[in-house]
Amino acid sequence: MPEAAAQVPRAPGAAAATRADDTIAARAMPLVRLEHASVHFADVRALNDVNLTLHRGDRLALVGANGSGKTTLLRLMHGLIPCHGRREVCPLQPGQHPVTAMLFQRPFLLSLSVRWNVLLGLWLHGVPHAQRNGRCARALQRVGLEALARRPARALSGGQQQRLALARAWALEPDILLLDEPTANLDPSAKREVEQLIDDLANDGVTVVMSTHNLGQAKRLATRVAYLEAGRLVVDLPADRFFNDALPSEAALFLKGELPWA
Repeated sequence: MPEAAAQVPRAPGAAAATRADDTIAARAMPLVRLEHASVHFADVRALNDVNLTLHRGDRLALVGANGSGKTTLLRLMHGLIPCHGRREVCPLQPGQHPVTAMLFQRPFLLSLSVRWNVLLGLWLHGVPHAQRNGRCARALQRVGLEALARRPARALSGGQQQRLALARAWALEPDILLLDEPTANLDPSAKREVEQLIDDLANDGVTVVMSTHNLGQAKRLATRVAYLEAGRLVVDLPADRFFNDALPSEAALFLKGELPWA
């Protein structure tokens, strides 16, 4: 018989280190790439020569004044609008592209029950019938709305409507969740609830991109912050560096609340 190959002894903790390296590699996996991407609406240039790569595990906050291009960037990342330049969606593995869901600033809810708002979203997404009821129940339980499943969706409070929109998105089992001002116009209690849900989803492995005017929210939720001005991506840094390092003058003025009227 051939002699068995000698096994090289592994240092204590080597297996854990290997798993940690694998996790870091997975989180660094690119999901969406924009290269020299520009978006025009008639004579208005909403985005100008943007280069950005979204990686798996990112919690990216987009900040900037009204009209800076945050919502347009979210829509472009989702593929809802065309661009000049390049937008590339990177497969998770051969033949499998990341699932993306987006929540708009004001969630569009149908004149149906809470439950049917989620079920219809699953049907439109092509989820098999046998899976829909289970996914819907789990999603409503996740956001604390299972007791209101039969209530008309439009009769919910603002915070409850945003939680329903999150449930509808989470039921799709997305790899990427795009959020446009997810807590705008909510009272402080509802904001905390929605922020906690976003944090929970990110902790579950969902890659999150959100636009916000709330810098405290960006500090609490983001691992990475991008500042836009007049359609340009001026700064893209890890959150701790964004809030502590020296920044270009435009971003520094924005942080101080001293950005002049355009």
